[in-house]
Amino acid sequence: MINKINELLGTEADSLLNYKAKVSKDKLHLPGNDFVDRIFAQSDRNINVLKNLQWMYNTGRLAGSGYLSILPVDQGIEHSAGASFAKNPIYFDPQSIVELAIEGGCNAVASTLGVLGMTSRKYAHKIPFIVKINHNELLTFPNQFDQVMFASVEQCWDMGAAAVGATIYFGSEHSTRQIQEVSEAFQYAHELGMATILWCYLRNPQFKKDKDYHVSADLSGQANHLGVTIQADIIKQKMPENNGGYTALNMGNSSYGKIDKRVYNELTSDNIIDLTRYQVMNNYMGRAGLINSGGASGENDFAEACKTAVINKRAGGMGLISGRKAFQRPMDEGVKLLNTIQDVYLCDEVTIA
Repeated sequence: MINKINELLGTEADSLLNYKAKVSKDKLHLPGNDFVDRIFAQSDRNINVLKNLQWMYNTGRLAGSGYLSILPVDQGIEHSAGASFAKNPIYFDPQSIVELAIEGGCNAVASTLGVLGMTSRKYAHKIPFIVKINHNELLTFPNQFDQVMFASVEQCWDMGAAAVGATIYFGSEHSTRQIQEVSEAFQYAHELGMATILWCYLRNPQFKKDKDYHVSADLSGQANHLGVTIQADIIKQKMPENNGGYTALNMGNSSYGKIDKRVYNELTSDNIIDLTRYQVMNNYMGRAGLINSGGASGENDFAEACKTAVINKRAGGMGLISGRKAFQRPMDEGVKLLNTIQDVYLCDEVTIA
């Protein structure tokens, strides 16, 4: 398994597999087969939330490892169905989505109320369902960017979902309303016994300066910290690509947020593993798992998926949530890609940095 990982990483193998992180792994709460007992059993989550979390951790090829491989297919709304599924039209059919997650050995499948509701009687007892309850739709003209509720928490519970998922566009003009809506929804989901997963995304045109600071470690880390504050059990975040978002936004006469220079010179470095570890640290030092997104499909999907998994695992993260790389290809290839990601977490030779 490690030979295949080395092959996919190519010339980056040594730097990625042998780097020692700046902040010690000993300070983190790392994934493991006892994660629910060790972390959530001492929280205020009720017994049914613990059961559903444990069900997710005990499903698929990563069962018992404490790691998660989740198939997310909400792109039919978020990116439009035509743009998402024209390349592989079988995924217009909700059954194909769930079948890919099962055949691919995933811990759970995340999708819309419509997709999962259409398949719930056949599959909701076979693989944990994560129902995404809000979305950004792209049919309003001109396009706008706002996450609005498409589903109620009760609808998710009625179909037997193990968890609900939601997105907040932190930094946007709509973020205050979204925080309030999602916080209330997560409270109700916990009361009914479902786990909660938050897509902690940044969105503001001012975050694009000399670089795209939507994917800076400092800003995305703070988004994570806001996410765990409203009791997201798991945080989904884009993998960081840079740092210094606060610094860039405070150039000139502006005054934005607050930061400490030690974030940059003591807690992080330019290394991608350190930047991702900072995201984990903002998740209460790993008490809420960090799952990074797999990104868009491209020419080197297998290598990129392997690299992202290695970075997430070595940083102390909990897994990947990868969709387009898997479903925008024939199902057998999609299964192979998901298995490639999972192999990184099953490989003992890929250690925590």
